Amino acid sequence: MSYMSQVAARPRWRAFSLAAWLAVAGLPAAAQQPVPPLTGHVVDTTSTLSADALAGLEQKLAAFEARKGSQVAVLLVSTAAPEALEEYSLRVAEEWGIGRSGVDDGVVLVVALDDRRMRFEVGYGLEGAVPDALARRIIAETIAPRFYEGDYAGGLDAGLEALIGLIDGEALPVPVAREPEAEPFAAVPIVLMLALFAAPLFRRLLGSLFGSLALGGGAGFIVWLVSSVLFASLLAGGVVFVLALTGIGGNVGRWASRGGRWGGPTPGGFGGRGGGFRGGGGRFGGGGASGGW
Repeated sequence: MSYMSQVAARPRWRAFSLAAWLAVAGLPAAAQQPVPPLTGHVVDTTSTLSADALAGLEQKLAAFEARKGSQVAVLLVSTAAPEALEEYSLRVAEEWGIGRSGVDDGVVLVVALDDRRMRFEVGYGLEGAVPDALARRIIAETIAPRFYEGDYAGGLDAGLEALIGLIDGEALPVPVAREPEAEPFAAVPIVLMLALFAAPLFRRLLGSLFGSLALGGGAGFIVWLVSSVLFASLLAGGVVFVLALTGIGGNVGRWASRGGRWGGPTPGGFGGRGGGFRGGGGRFGGGGASGGW
């Protein structure tokens, strides 16, 4: 190959080398295990724990949080690969934000069953109460022997009991009860249904216009008392007024009384979190301990 041909080939070779390097460099990030959504104090993506065992552990950790304020969460996954367990568990702890903001009193236990490895990730505020050495002892002396025998529920229960004992010795701020999340529109369907049943009566007593105005104003006032949300009350009052004025309300009410069903939102927690558990914004710095069985 001539000198000029070699010079012309260099840019193409360099471009190919850069593209190959970028592709290889991007592989680890793309192959990371995803962090499951936080649906409770115990998240079992492997279906290892029975429903009773899962409920028992959830109750234990929820009661501890209510009493002490500190949050403890458990995650069971098949593997942390291609990451090291230490890297993956820190990602889980940071994304979940276990522990109270400013107190940082959270602990996450991540168990990778196929890897036969587990790790405690300890928040900044509990590094004194749960030092690495004691976390390692809980793994080696309490959890691992039971895991080795296949008793995963028993190992987790005993290990969490030991962990709770350590945290109980730490002076932490008194827990503050969380106020339930406001649901301003929860009363709207009920008020609408009652108003639609009453629409024919109001129209007969007060006339079409004034009866509809009275019914709409009453419905809006009731929603305001329940929700304290002006938009919800105006919406409910306007809808009831229009339905009553047009006479649709009476027809809907009669249809429902003959066995129809009123469509409404299905019960349940917001965002699929039936228990409403969420992290409080705790921070982690990599403190904790790992071990196997």
